[in-house]
Amino acid sequence: MGSSEFPVRRNFFLRWIGGAVLKWMGWKVQGSFPRTPKAVLIAAPHTSNWDFVIGVAAKFYLELSICWLGKHTLFRKPFDRFFRWLGGIPVQRNASHGIVQQTVENFKRHDQFLLGLSPEGTRKKVDRWKTGFYQMALNAHVPIIPVSFDYSKRIIQIGEAIQPSGSIEADFEKLQAFYADVKGKHPENFSNEIIPR
Repeated sequence: MGSSEFPVRRNFFLRWIGGAVLKWMGWKVQGSFPRTPKAVLIAAPHTSNWDFVIGVAAKFYLELSICWLGKHTLFRKPFDRFFRWLGGIPVQRNASHGIVQQTVENFKRHDQFLLGLSPEGTRKKVDRWKTGFYQMALNAHVPIIPVSFDYSKRIIQIGEAIQPSGSIEADFEKLQAFYADVKGKHPENFSNEIIPR
């Protein structure tokens, strides 16, 4: 696979499992990912633990090689290998150089690197999204790919890539427009007023 291609993880069995789970739950995938070797993928709304199940099923079905960040305490035996197999990367949240810089360094070290994040950072309702994912993409010079989990339509929608311009308000307006009509499993826990103050 050339470095200009999107990171994939070919596995017929996992693709079949992922597709079967999505079909059983009544979900469909719309859109396609741009052919870029590196990106920050944000998935929202995140209002339920079921989002993780749907996300993993979609990852297997689309044969994506997606990494995600987790507290280093999660990566302890006997579950450490399983979480790493799922793409987990342990991080020290109290590290002096911060998670953003750790992630930027990961982007620099790899020819292909797709990082999946929940921009809300929690299943609870927040007034504004955290901006860490934006700073990661901006400093690593990679695009942001928005993905929505719309429970009202049972559709996983893949949006167009957004290259951070440095104007966080302008770029967040594009993201807000993409998520404007999306309903999470618990709609009351998602606010589409996401532009940071």
